[in-house]
Amino acid sequence: MNKKDIAEIRKNFKMETDLLKIADIYNVYVQKESTEIFHEESRSFSLLDQEQQELFLANFKKVLGGKLDQKLFEVKFQPQEEGQKDHTQHLLYEGLETEETAEWKEHMQGIALKMIQEGKYEKDLVVTFIRGKYSKTTKRQPDETEIDMRDEVYSTPFILCSMNQTELPKSSLVFDFVEKEFKSNLVTDPVIKLASPIGGFLFPSFTDNAADIHHILYSASKANKPDFQFIEHVLNGTEIITAEEDKAVFEEIVKAVIGDEVNSKTLANVYDEINAMLVVDEEYDDEDEETPTLDAKEVERVLKASGVQDLSTEKVERAFQQVVEDRAYEMKASHIVPSYASKSIKISTKVADIKISPQDLRYVKEVNYNGKRCLLIEVEEDTIIEGFKLIAEEELE
Repeated sequence: MNKKDIAEIRKNFKMETDLLKIADIYNVYVQKESTEIFHEESRSFSLLDQEQQELFLANFKKVLGGKLDQKLFEVKFQPQEEGQKDHTQHLLYEGLETEETAEWKEHMQGIALKMIQEGKYEKDLVVTFIRGKYSKTTKRQPDETEIDMRDEVYSTPFILCSMNQTELPKSSLVFDFVEKEFKSNLVTDPVIKLASPIGGFLFPSFTDNAADIHHILYSASKANKPDFQFIEHVLNGTEIITAEEDKAVFEEIVKAVIGDEVNSKTLANVYDEINAMLVVDEEYDDEDEETPTLDAKEVERVLKASGVQDLSTEKVERAFQQVVEDRAYEMKASHIVPSYASKSIKISTKVADIKISPQDLRYVKEVNYNGKRCLLIEVEEDTIIEGFKLIAEEELE
């Protein structure tokens, strides 16, 4: 799945839409450190009152929120052994195929039990499964109306899971208008934190407007902190790489090639070269195109174009072998380059921390002035500090 696919299905988790219909909802309550289900409930989603539906729909949108490879990860399933009935891919596929609600509930229960057996939770947990159908309209032509667009749609069934912790509300002092007195408000019912799911997934993944049953979209609780044990043992998925890990690999490879010292101009050129790959990709706007990646050949090209001297193919391939033990390893360009839309680069010194955008990195230099190391920032306008305009004190030679 790409970010457009995710954004499209995410925005349709709302009350007034005919493109996404939820049929069944199955809730499981799990007590912390328990090895069994405390309570379960399966219902038709349409039978919930409107307020409950709206709360759940907002929750499902939260599950699909976040950036790819930071909070959302497309995970490939491990191969199934012959006759393996508890493989999550098998349980999900069978849950989609069956028309019997009891069978759908049984398959989802199997996944919930795997969560209980494989994980230890600090608080009570509510696991929610839904199944429904998602429809996506074809690309709109200039002369088409909204009605014409609905003539042809891609439609596929799906299952989404949300995991939410519970908490006991705090005691509070309230005023009773009827009795006209102050009272303590003691509530013992646990509150399900639907606004902040701690994990979940969407099955199947969508590729080229078609269902991909060999992949699942996993949602982590926090950015760059996926639960690897959950992915491997509950989802039966293969290993994933986060954007943070990919960026660290790139930095180690570059250090292995040119050393850990670099001037700001070269670093700015490296970021510009990689960002250009992403800009070209966005200009084509082709959903079928894969995200630009950097292998050993591309890293060599980027470094040469950035002005790095004494570079060879062998040197770059040796760096790949040294860092990741794989000369064919590829890194996503979007993982490596800082955001060009914000001041995403932090320059840390003992005196101050400065934030700048990647395109402005070339205006920052470290210089030696009067025998002291100084940070020089080229500016084109007045520098204002606490409302005062700074004056130039000395001419730097």
